[in-house]
Amino acid sequence: MAISVFDLFSIGIGPSSSHTVGPMRAARMFVRRLKNDGLLAHTAAVRAELFGSLGATGHGHGTPKAVLLGLEGHSPRTVDVETADDEVARIRTTKRLRLLGAEIGAEHEIDFDESAELVLHRRRSLPYHANGMTLFAYDGDGLPLLEKTYYSVGGGFVVDEDAVGADRIKLDDTVLKYPFRTGDELLRLSHETGLSISALMLENEKAWRTEEEIRAGLLEIWQVMRGCVERGLSREGILPGGLKVRRRAATAARALRAEGDPATRAMEWVTLYAMAVNEENAAGGRVVTAPTNGAAGIIPAVLHYYTHFVPGADEEGVVRFLLAAGAIGMLFKENASISGAEVG
Repeated sequence: MAISVFDLFSIGIGPSSSHTVGPMRAARMFVRRLKNDGLLAHTAAVRAELFGSLGATGHGHGTPKAVLLGLEGHSPRTVDVETADDEVARIRTTKRLRLLGAEIGAEHEIDFDESAELVLHRRRSLPYHANGMTLFAYDGDGLPLLEKTYYSVGGGFVVDEDAVGADRIKLDDTVLKYPFRTGDELLRLSHETGLSISALMLENEKAWRTEEEIRAGLLEIWQVMRGCVERGLSREGILPGGLKVRRRAATAARALRAEGDPATRAMEWVTLYAMAVNEENAAGGRVVTAPTNGAAGIIPAVLHYYTHFVPGADEEGVVRFLLAAGAIGMLFKENASISGAEVG
């Protein structure tokens, strides 16, 4: 199974890679399938059913919001996080859904009553994975046009029922120059080739992209991480949800700045960088899965330490770090799981 660093570090939306990013991608995949199969124009109704962890904790993770945005054609990578809540409010108020509207405009609208047509099964699960969802489309006579089941398997990864076998989920089978599945294999390849882990990863990434595209993509991810930290350090107020948790990062940042030389409080700043990302994630902001939304604060925090407190830090170092970190993330995904619903 081939995994790219861009699979592990993907730009998305909070608060959960498996419960928000994955379901939004799945819903968008469904409506794009309708369009590609020539069925979209005949679709008069859609229905979504969420199972397992998606059904049990979906409301707290914004899963219904993600499904609605996905059905309208929004992608976690590009959806406007500043207006997403307004888009969902429009759907709920008008009870009208613009299928794939983010891509083709609003010309194909259908009636949609969320209370009846978006069902969260709190005690029912589907095979293969704890995060399952099934979507249905019907024509004007109520006859079924399409039914698809998707699994959000952690880190924003989504597979549909056509890609699951009897015993495992089948993913990318791209042939890599230096394939590895364990830490021992990774270290052996590094020793045999004389390549650092980041250089070895760079060679593998060339199976999908040019070196220039890889570097540009990783630096874009870094820019999104930086923007996430900046927003988290500047915004105040109450985070979404019933617990009424108050943001703390901005207040703590002001207190730390008043202490003087940041270098004397470097570890406190590292903690604060991670907190800023976590608060943005909880608020439904733009984050980078690293390798999940729940863990999204750690990689940006370490990179901010590098750029702020390590002499000679540069973009090349950022690229090397993300490549090496991606290799470690792959070891966990290959040999365990990055899905909280699956392994906790």
